[in-house]
Amino acid sequence: MTAGVGQRMTNHKVEIVVPENILVNWQEILNIISNIASVPAAVIMRLRDDDIEVFVSSQSAGNPYHLGDSEHFLGSGLYCEHVIRTQKKLLVPDAPADENWKNNPDAKRNMISYLGFPLLLPNKTAFGTICALDNKRNEYSETLEKLLQHFKILIEKNLEMIYVNAVLGDKNKQLTDYLMELQALRGIVPICANCKSIRDKEDNWHPIEH
Repeated sequence: MTAGVGQRMTNHKVEIVVPENILVNWQEILNIISNIASVPAAVIMRLRDDDIEVFVSSQSAGNPYHLGDSEHFLGSGLYCEHVIRTQKKLLVPDAPADENWKNNPDAKRNMISYLGFPLLLPNKTAFGTICALDNKRNEYSETLEKLLQHFKILIEKNLEMIYVNAVLGDKNKQLTDYLMELQALRGIVPICANCKSIRDKEDNWHPIEH
């Protein structure tokens, strides 16, 4: 699978467009994970409205996850649903031997072991997950776990930049107007250069919002 161009997501009315160059980097990350761990699948999942879907997937032999594959999120029983709900790492070495996981949808795809971490936006809401899956029992090494943690941090840094840019994109004009008004006010009323408080006739300082 090849990462799509300018993929979008919506979270709390903030539309985030993941640029192509970042998608390419994420694709390379998943390919590295799949190669190092010798597993058929490494995936970045994302929440989209009421669904959870495959956002990027490793280009590896035997990978059953394809771009856009989706499930209804709530009650899906997916490994990733648990990770997003708890916002914690999940390790399932052998789903068929685990009463909690033997009937989950991923196991039906013969992905019987799982290691995944949550991906969060700066406002601490969930973007999705980064995970590795295998078609055989796998305890996953400490080295691989640390690698996934480092990639999680890197991807969340990318998301932070994208999220902030998306938020500021709607407010740039308002911010510019505010700064222009502030400059004009400085010629009329005393404004503190540091805290931007305004001094009244009794020499009392007030926050500019007031």
